[in-house]
Amino acid sequence: QFIKLRMVKYLLFFTCLIQVLRETDAWAATKSPFSLKKSTLFAAGAAATMSNYLDPTRPLPKLPLPEPICSTTPNTWAYDTMSRRVNEEILQRTFEENQNEFESAKFQKVLKRFQALRQKLKSAGETKLTYLDDLPEDSSQERVREYNEWKELLKPFVEAGDTWLSAPWLITEFYVYRLLMQALGYWDKDSAGYQYDPFAKQKRAGLTSSAASAEPMLTRIPSLPPTKEGIELAAAFALWGNKMDLSLWPADAANQNIDVFTEILEKAAENLLHDDSDALGDYCDKLRSKGGGNVDIVVDNAGFELVTDLALGQHLVESGIAKCVTFQLKSHPTFVSDALEKDLVETVAYYASLDADAYPNAKKAGQVWKEFLADGRWKCNEDNFWVQPFAMWDMTEPLRTDMKERCDLAFIKGDANYRRLLGDRMWEFTTPFSDVVGAYFPCPVCALRTLKAELGCGMDAEQVERAKSLDDQWLVNGRFGVVQFDKGADK
Repeated sequence: QFIKLRMVKYLLFFTCLIQVLRETDAWAATKSPFSLKKSTLFAAGAAATMSNYLDPTRPLPKLPLPEPICSTTPNTWAYDTMSRRVNEEILQRTFEENQNEFESAKFQKVLKRFQALRQKLKSAGETKLTYLDDLPEDSSQERVREYNEWKELLKPFVEAGDTWLSAPWLITEFYVYRLLMQALGYWDKDSAGYQYDPFAKQKRAGLTSSAASAEPMLTRIPSLPPTKEGIELAAAFALWGNKMDLSLWPADAANQNIDVFTEILEKAAENLLHDDSDALGDYCDKLRSKGGGNVDIVVDNAGFELVTDLALGQHLVESGIAKCVTFQLKSHPTFVSDALEKDLVETVAYYASLDADAYPNAKKAGQVWKEFLADGRWKCNEDNFWVQPFAMWDMTEPLRTDMKERCDLAFIKGDANYRRLLGDRMWEFTTPFSDVVGAYFPCPVCALRTLKAELGCGMDAEQVERAKSLDDQWLVNGRFGVVQFDKGADK
């Protein structure tokens, strides 16, 4: 009996020790967006900035944080993106689409700064990261806050002398677009680039080429049943709309009259690597039975994908799942096709004004969306957090508290947002979604993701092996997807 009691005590001791070590590791992780880097995030000098925006008691993933993805390994998507693609493809196309403006006398200073940014990226492996330029003294409180957030994000990597390749990929890729805003003088009223969207032409092309694919989808949305089957299909539309990512697949006139989306949907079932649609449907039934809740859609791309998000938002309201749908949007142009509030408003207006003979259902949908925006059943919210490379467990205040207290369900769209759900870290593909995202997210969450980066979690082992056997590029080409649901940290 005595021996048994001692064994029980030792077992309890080691169990507690393991838990303490895990919590210690988790606390260390809060000191930096990336556990392998030293950071002064909570140092005294940062007390007036970041400590105001991050809740030190916020929950974290249950498991120790794995390594972040960096861009130092040749033949990876991260390496190709930062060593070549952002400069040679994305910024080159940005220049070509804005060449008339950039080469005008008015944009002379903008072009000089734009060219300087491209020069840094040409030698990404040798060029060290630097901070943003100092703000003018009369900058607004919002700009000062955003500047300080970026300074703290960059501090451990600038101080360590990291390059565009050796610093974490999530940091550097987001930073390209923030520096593009700096080159434009996006918030400087005296700059030719003030509030100028360098991706507007590409997004407009995506919008005008979307109606043909949207028409058959929008024919079905109003007739979807107010059941779990209805939300499962609406979510499937929104999931596979993510394949229409303009940074990977530029819109052009050749696509304008082709219903490419129908073919994608036909292959959808065989390309899902994990599917929590049934659990999502059950939860939405509960929201419906309570008279509807507040549902957020964290939007990714403009163009056709945004149309599928609007269709999802329409079904959420019409089926009684949501009393109000809030679209969480980017606060400045980023990642080529990512949607701002102005893009959503333009999309609604465009669809409401379509030719009724050519696109009767798309036009009717646009008119419904316009009504939802007008009467408050739909709302838009732009936040700087959505254009910054914080892991989502580091969601800044007051956004985190708002989502925790107000939001009954959040749909997270797209690959960049999904990377942030995982902290852009190398989790095992089979690590449960509930142990990573469900452990910390402030409200019930559903991730709708087509795979476009070399990371993931919560995928079935046999499905991962099947995807590998079918496609060498299964992690990055958007062919495969996941629907992942969890009730969040307060479940």
